Amino acid sequence: MKPLRVALLGCGVVGTEVVRLLNEQAADLAARVGTPLELVGIAVRRPDRVREGVDRALLTTDAEALVTRDDVDIVIEVIGGIEPARSLILAAMKTGKSVITANKALLAEDGATLFAAAREYSVDLYYEASVAGAIPLLRPLRESLVGDHVHRVLGIVNGTTNYILDQMDTQGAGFNEALEEAQALGYAEADPTADVEGFDAAAKAAILAQLAFHTPVTAADVHREGITEVTSADVAGAKEMDSVVKLLAICERVPEENCRNGRGVSVRVYPAMIPRSHPLASVREAYNAVFVEAESAGSLMFYGAGAGGAPTASAVLGDLVAVARNVAAGTTGPVEVTYAELPVLPMGETTTRYYIQLDVADQPGVLAGVAEEFARHGVSIKAVRQEGMGEDAQLVVVTHRAPDAALSATVEGLRAFPMVRQVASVMRVEGDE
Repeated sequence: MKPLRVALLGCGVVGTEVVRLLNEQAADLAARVGTPLELVGIAVRRPDRVREGVDRALLTTDAEALVTRDDVDIVIEVIGGIEPARSLILAAMKTGKSVITANKALLAEDGATLFAAAREYSVDLYYEASVAGAIPLLRPLRESLVGDHVHRVLGIVNGTTNYILDQMDTQGAGFNEALEEAQALGYAEADPTADVEGFDAAAKAAILAQLAFHTPVTAADVHREGITEVTSADVAGAKEMDSVVKLLAICERVPEENCRNGRGVSVRVYPAMIPRSHPLASVREAYNAVFVEAESAGSLMFYGAGAGGAPTASAVLGDLVAVARNVAAGTTGPVEVTYAELPVLPMGETTTRYYIQLDVADQPGVLAGVAEEFARHGVSIKAVRQEGMGEDAQLVVVTHRAPDAALSATVEGLRAFPMVRQVASVMRVEGDE
């Protein structure tokens, strides 16, 4: 049969692995698709750079000319970033090419434009590799669970931060020490801001929420907190509660009287304590894991390598086979429909729980005064522990669920409380519902 011709945008770590898999598995891929796949061009910025296993005759610096060639059927984009990736994807779609992308930043910022273009030009847009690397997560949300009602998506979607927090928990390392080790092992970039400040996880959370709840969500809608403020005291406090600290991405439907249709969604990323009995607590090093809670399917867990050239390329090739089958059959797969239009709630309206560690004066009336401050903001206390230390004492309070705004206001009130020497640690608590 006539081969389907593929153009590749970008040939870094992931792109090089995509080329390798296309070459090594050519016969198997042809059998699975029903027709051969032929790589006809690779757009790069530096064609003189040595790329092992890549035919230099395929390289070009004219990406726009490549994606609009008449003989190209499918475009794979792995260059990342917003531009020129967005313009190149739209140009490819406009000329009838289906697209596979791993670009989480673009999908989280302007996925609606790409989905609309896919519908307008009757082409595919697949992006399994944009979230959680090789883990098959988006397709189950997009297809397998499309007949169900997803209530919540909770998970670890950034391997760099999980490695750092795991080292702090298991080895007693400080944040900076764990970060340096992650960089030495290649888990963290030289500039780790996107990972440690939560930008990467927030982009992935936006994509997950949009798929799970059929509602438009961008990275700007996601409440984001990174792990740079997580201290050894926070990790030690978690251990005392038989818990562990993880950077969590949480997407959930939230019943709310003031929301349109009686519902809203909360999408947030922050470090939180979870019980060691929770399956996510056992996710070690740079691995990812995501829970999906659906009305009929119940709780599902997806676990595996969330990053790296080979795992990400595996997800790209999976999408390529699916798209190539559609092209060969003259059809297209599903396109996202954000019909629900559910409002994204601000963090202050989202209910959560807090762990609060206070250094206080060890004298009568302290506990009563602290309890009064919680009551003043309508926050109920679930558990409290006090340990004397001479003239000082340590007070640990774990709350029941309450609006985050009320919990935050309680913490600020405690900072101003005369008998509180220091608010030593504040951490949200998740996963023990």
